[in-house]
Amino acid sequence: MLFFPVRINHDARIAPAQVRRKIHNPFQFSLQEKNAIKIFYLRSILFIYLDTLLTQCYEDSPMPRNKSKTLYQRARKKIPGGVNSPVRAWQSVGGTPAFIARGKRAYLFDTEGRKYIDFVASWGPLILGHAHPKIVQQIKKTAARGTTFGAPTEGEVELAELVCRLVPSIEAVRLVSSGTEATMSAVRLARACTGRTKIIKFDGCYHGHADGLLVKAGSGIAALGLPDSPGVPPGFARETLVARFNDPASLEGLFDRHGKNIAAVIVEPVCGNMGVIPPAPGFLDAMRKVAHAYGALLIYDEVITGFRVALGGAQQLYKLQPDLTCLGKILGGGLSLAAFGGRREIMNLLAPEGPVYQAGTLSGNPIAVAAGLAVLRLLSRRGTYSALEDLGRKMEEGYRAVLRQYGIHGTVNRVGSMMTIFFGVDRVQSAADARRGDCAQFARYFHGMLRRGVYWPPSQFEAAFVSLSHLEKDIAKTLQAFSAWAREERRR
Repeated sequence: MLFFPVRINHDARIAPAQVRRKIHNPFQFSLQEKNAIKIFYLRSILFIYLDTLLTQCYEDSPMPRNKSKTLYQRARKKIPGGVNSPVRAWQSVGGTPAFIARGKRAYLFDTEGRKYIDFVASWGPLILGHAHPKIVQQIKKTAARGTTFGAPTEGEVELAELVCRLVPSIEAVRLVSSGTEATMSAVRLARACTGRTKIIKFDGCYHGHADGLLVKAGSGIAALGLPDSPGVPPGFARETLVARFNDPASLEGLFDRHGKNIAAVIVEPVCGNMGVIPPAPGFLDAMRKVAHAYGALLIYDEVITGFRVALGGAQQLYKLQPDLTCLGKILGGGLSLAAFGGRREIMNLLAPEGPVYQAGTLSGNPIAVAAGLAVLRLLSRRGTYSALEDLGRKMEEGYRAVLRQYGIHGTVNRVGSMMTIFFGVDRVQSAADARRGDCAQFARYFHGMLRRGVYWPPSQFEAAFVSLSHLEKDIAKTLQAFSAWAREERRR
């Protein structure tokens, strides 16, 4: 808040006798006293109004990010690229990344104090918004008892039981610390179970940065225009086969040629790392049938979609059950926690019960587990996902209306509370379609929305997320900002 001094007319002196009189006769003031009181209250109201107005102007102003720029320069001297995850550097949209000071509910505040409506949600985990009081309370309560033990805890058992209850395909689950660790471990387990070496993934799907999964990956790989990652031995890459998403024939062709050597198919059932791309009707079922026909396992990477598109994930939404499932993001309530699980006979191959080794110093960290339990219990309340669907639908309909109104060529893909806008294309059903989009126009969109107080993912190939902390007024303001940008864009 900004504060202004208020001057009071001290010449309006009141004698003790007059004070006593006014206590018993409150309406008997002199004209000078009445004027002093009026001026005082009018000034107070005026200054409160000006304070609120100037604070709002400061938050919404397109001022240069001097502090963010300074921090970014410092970061680049000690951190590769100045960031600890590539897409945060804004290389695909240009400009200096905003350094964030804090978050509250649906809002972010940068180091200059500007406020944004946040649709990044830390890339998906914050389905309840920033600093939800019940999650913060559980984190504080658990941390006070100790941050990590390297030994089993009751919370781990409770979370495992809850996950198995919410995701019926999971009969047993192992907690890990990241989505990459979950997918890497699930692939290792599938190879051990089948005795085969090859896996199939889909062009544009990102399953973390394990060597064999970086082939034709999405997310930051796509945003930076990198074909694959150096440092991955050719032998690893040869064990990864790539099919086209929403193209059953490409998948069947790979099985026809390599079927006896394929251990598993891994897929994001709803793509979130080449932008949001939903599965075409029948595609996931066709995938399941062909994989099982050849004796391969089906792995759903639900690191993003788990507890996001439905309480039981995409597999609940589409009424299908994979052999193994990878979870993350929402599972940890904003802290580092992930998991993989599935059929008991497969999971029992893990050490110490079986021969497949997997371990982690901070696996099942008690603070992350407490946050995860809190968020899953909150999400289990009746009406949660209908509320998210309603907010997502209003966003999609509003965006489509603006595109039509201003004649901007583009489309919107959405599943539940996940959404992406693509420019320059009529529809996007695969990574190839997404790559044909107008990334230069997306960069203009990103910065135009940022200037208007909306923080959108800084890459064409990422999902935006609606959270339960977004209010109707936040959606309305976002649509107003998009309309203002579209009007400006049309005049280019």
